[in-house]
Amino acid sequence: MTHQKLELTWIGKDQRPRLEPRILLEDVQRSYHAKQRVTDKDLFDNRLIKGDNLLALKALEAEFAGKVKCVFIDPPYNTGSAFTHYDDGLEHSIWLGLMRDRLEIIRRLLADDGSLWITIDDNEAHYLKVLCDEVFGRSNFVSNVVWQKKFSPQANSIWLSDSHDHVLVYARKKETWRPNLLPRTADADSRYLNPDNDPRGPWTSGDFTISLTGGQRGAQFARTGVSENVFELTTPTGRKLLPTNGRCWGASPRRFKELCEDNRIWFGETGNNVPRIKRFLSEVQEGIVSMTVWLRTEVGDNQDAKREVAKFNTEDIFSTPKPERLIQKILDLATRPGDLVLDSFAGSGTTGAVAHKMGRRWIMVELGEHCHTHIVPRLEKVIDGQDPGGVTQATGWQGGGGFRYYELAPTLLSTDCWGNLVINPDYDAGMLAAAMCKLEGFAYAPSETVWWQQGRSSESDFIYVTTQTLGPEQLEALSHEVGLDPHNPRSLLVCCGAYRGVTAAQAAERWPNLTLKKIPKMVKDRCEWGHDDYSLNVANLPMAQKTAVVPAQDDLFGVGSA
Repeated sequence: MTHQKLELTWIGKDQRPRLEPRILLEDVQRSYHAKQRVTDKDLFDNRLIKGDNLLALKALEAEFAGKVKCVFIDPPYNTGSAFTHYDDGLEHSIWLGLMRDRLEIIRRLLADDGSLWITIDDNEAHYLKVLCDEVFGRSNFVSNVVWQKKFSPQANSIWLSDSHDHVLVYARKKETWRPNLLPRTADADSRYLNPDNDPRGPWTSGDFTISLTGGQRGAQFARTGVSENVFELTTPTGRKLLPTNGRCWGASPRRFKELCEDNRIWFGETGNNVPRIKRFLSEVQEGIVSMTVWLRTEVGDNQDAKREVAKFNTEDIFSTPKPERLIQKILDLATRPGDLVLDSFAGSGTTGAVAHKMGRRWIMVELGEHCHTHIVPRLEKVIDGQDPGGVTQATGWQGGGGFRYYELAPTLLSTDCWGNLVINPDYDAGMLAAAMCKLEGFAYAPSETVWWQQGRSSESDFIYVTTQTLGPEQLEALSHEVGLDPHNPRSLLVCCGAYRGVTAAQAAERWPNLTLKKIPKMVKDRCEWGHDDYSLNVANLPMAQKTAVVPAQDDLFGVGSA
């Protein structure tokens, strides 16, 4: 019998891109750093990547798999609105495929104690929840946070005026992941008073009753009909009290007496009220557990966000930014200083700006030209200490650090005039070696002293890349340099344009420490070469044939068995 599971289905779900793992090329003219160190904790090796974010995620995978502490993404909401900076009118099925491919790589990038936070609106939130359940496992769903993004109702709303977005939260491994406590606030502490002048200081009171359903106590009560916590107590004024039906007191008679003697039970100023337990400010945990409704007064709203980004580009204000306080709260919950944060839909650069101010390392990816018009100017001001807005004051930010600017390399293999796949002429020797290292699972690490060590997969396994045709003499010399010491065995993968004078079998027998492969033959069937855009802009999709049966929009999805 075929194993069945509950899953979300859509047209094209079984179609997966065969991604080329591109290398990243730094543009030192666009990289930026402070003129001097501000503190000894300044971070300089942050990364801003311009390019298709699916290819960029694939490019990051080899180096950063299992190392990212927090991923925040604010993907296109698929509303059909004509946004300037995003192709945000994708059909549901295309949008789901686009998200699935990215989420699968993001999951591999996350550390075991990492978490994913996605802002999304009602148009796709519920489909995205089911999709994330499939990718991350339903057991790793943490919460659906509701963020109040607007203050005033929209008078032109036809149905209901939407005032919130969702923040879906997933852990890589929920059983071990725990969010940080939020810093205590003056407002939270102001709820602690001291009406009876207790020498232990301010306190607040809590309910002193417990439900008799559920848990060990509930099971015992259901089995016996008796609980030692159900008893009659007497207030200081002589009033007799029993807990309400279905509940019991929060302690046994003996423990209740101890709490009264320790002045931890509060009967109200008159001594005649139902008892409440006193909780002292001096004894509470250092932080506050986050709730799942985040009000605009706490984390900002859309208008706050637009005011923040307007300071970096007043002529072309980004349409859908997120306020810095929203990102700050997420990073407070999910990270600590020095942790790595990733945003593959960077937008106006809020995530990187806030992460930088909070002392987190960051990677951002953005395809649009606003990478130059919005993100770079914003980050430069942050680094120079010239950004007084957002969370600058709250974090005590004074500037410092920097980032490296990267672009995706062009495709490794291009097609010549006869339709053959050949090594892209734009690749120099260093780029080719780095690309082959990534394709073969080696770390690109050219030795300064050993010419044939261009990368390594271990302390004794190396790779050498050349477009030359190698003959027996050259291969013999290579094998000799690698060495055949049985006490210090080393191996070398040789990727060359061709080799002559020997067959593959003869080479393996004659030089057992060498493995010979030809480029581009060795990789030509491995990826989709020359595919630079996985954004799936609907405007670029081919028109369906007139005879095709186009399903209704509601038929594009289904929760079915497979």
